[in-house]
Amino acid sequence: MRSTKPPQSIWRMIAIFGLVAMVALTASRIGLGLWQSERVAAAEGWTHMLLQGARVDIATLCWLWGIAALGTVIFSGNHALGRVWLVLLRGWLVLGLWLMLFLELSTPSFIEEYGIRPNRLYVEYLIYPKEVLSMLWSGRPMELVFGLLASSGILWGGWRLSGRLSTHLVYPRWYWRPVFALLVIVVTLMGARSTLGHRPLNPAMVAFCDDPLVNSLTVNSAYSLVFAITQMGQEENAAKMYGQLTDEEIIAAVREDSGRSAERFVSDLLPSLSDNPASYQGKPRNLVIILQESLGARFVGSLGGLPLTPNLDALSQEGWYFDNLFATGTRSVRGIEAVTTGFTPTPARAVVKLGKSQQGFFTIADFLRRQGYDTSFIYGGESHFDNMRSFFLGNGFGRIVDQDDYQNPAFVGSWGVSDEDLMRRADSEFKRLHQQGTPFFSLVFSSSNHDPFEFPDDRIELYEQPKQTRNNAAKYADFAIGEFFKLAKNADYWKDTVFMVVADHDSRVGGANLVPVNRFRIPGLIIADGVAPKRDPRVVSQIDLAPTLLSLIGVSGRYPMLGKDLTRMPEDWPGRALMQYDKNFAYMRGQDLVILQPERDPEGFTYQPEDGSLLPSQQPKSMQKTALAWALWGSLAYQKGLFRQE
Repeated sequence: MRSTKPPQSIWRMIAIFGLVAMVALTASRIGLGLWQSERVAAAEGWTHMLLQGARVDIATLCWLWGIAALGTVIFSGNHALGRVWLVLLRGWLVLGLWLMLFLELSTPSFIEEYGIRPNRLYVEYLIYPKEVLSMLWSGRPMELVFGLLASSGILWGGWRLSGRLSTHLVYPRWYWRPVFALLVIVVTLMGARSTLGHRPLNPAMVAFCDDPLVNSLTVNSAYSLVFAITQMGQEENAAKMYGQLTDEEIIAAVREDSGRSAERFVSDLLPSLSDNPASYQGKPRNLVIILQESLGARFVGSLGGLPLTPNLDALSQEGWYFDNLFATGTRSVRGIEAVTTGFTPTPARAVVKLGKSQQGFFTIADFLRRQGYDTSFIYGGESHFDNMRSFFLGNGFGRIVDQDDYQNPAFVGSWGVSDEDLMRRADSEFKRLHQQGTPFFSLVFSSSNHDPFEFPDDRIELYEQPKQTRNNAAKYADFAIGEFFKLAKNADYWKDTVFMVVADHDSRVGGANLVPVNRFRIPGLIIADGVAPKRDPRVVSQIDLAPTLLSLIGVSGRYPMLGKDLTRMPEDWPGRALMQYDKNFAYMRGQDLVILQPERDPEGFTYQPEDGSLLPSQQPKSMQKTALAWALWGSLAYQKGLFRQE
């Protein structure tokens, strides 16, 4: 018997999938908005978020399925090619729906960690599936299982739905197809651009408030992610985002703001290269930088945070302690970039991961290696992560110690051996080098204070239950610091070494400000025999640490870093800091702040350290120009190969 089911147009399949996607994306946006209702209400954002969100969703569907619709006009029909196209169309629709819904399902976890919808970091982590899957399985097993089940359900349900919608199809007659093709092209282009203006729709066009999270809720996660990926090739040139200055204006502004006199700059070809005399004039000393994973000021008792760092708090009374040190970014590679190279932050990825900086890029390791120092990177995990191994070996680090080099470690977690294993190995390396009479520089990078927060039992009195929490891991990381300094103070290398303990960044950086300045504040301690204990209230950037440390160990020379040698800055200097938060760049001088955003005018604020708020405050044009110069300098120096030694 012939089926009595009425024929249905092939366009019905595309329309229903589009409707399902629109409903799902809107429901997700409403759910996320309810979750963050206080911030949405504070921005008076519900109407804008939903209306402009629908606009972004339509544009997303046009980008995703517009070509599929055009292919349907051309290829569909009751013939062999039409049957092949039908299978391809079904797959295209199902996979597109899965992509959008899966990204929405994973958005709450990403917002918890990074304070914004999925962006390029989402893709960067996917490069390391072993580490990421291990981290998720150890710390978020239910979310991982739910994601797998949800993915299976979406794919199965979508395929079943497409199957039901692809029976008894009728197709447009041949003479209507040119008309439909033209109509599809016009609708797709108009819907995707979503404007008649010069620039097509982009996140800046639908942004409406000073809260980055609320602005990101307006778009959907698929749009946010794809837009971030497409911008990765362009963002290396910050001028496309923030505005133009001539090369001469950029160089003049950053030279002046570096605090160095004009005669100290020694090269026209390398405009930031300068002579830098060390303040310490004795025999050059060793240098050890202990870079602490995710240890923001809010976890440090001596900086007004939680009482999780008794060892660091005690050590802070024995050395040079910074009350207002600010990270340059929100990821480890950005902290590595600032601390080891003194390079300024940019909207691009950190230079650790960029192609032109894999060889011949300035680092203090290369600088000290030329002075006869042994240079090493000591890590508890796998050094290939985030391209660290390639960058370090190509730029002056002579040796790398990573997870495979530990014999019988006390504990191994998702990110490698524990911090106590790391610190014991560092101590043994330093003792060996000292016995050989070899001066050394070492970057020691911890990893235990990282999701899923795994560390050995019975080392600390837990701050809270259950064991594997961010706060407990921070307390364990502090325990390992204390154990290291117990060893170091009893070692022969102690009196000949300058130690720096500093965080790479805070964890889960986010907030309702264009740049959450208070979440960039991190601990920093310089401790050494002969370094007088003091607390430094000045605003300090991570890019100031390397010049200061070289000065303290007694190594003079020419280098391209523009950070301050804090040993030579007056006590009443208010300080300045540079911060990159996703696409926004902040320049802070004392408590005055200029924030640059893509395709927008600079905005001025006054930072309130008591509560972390930013009060709108018009800043002078000269400060805005200086901020723009710093934002552009990194891109200029990277693209033209200016950040190197002679």
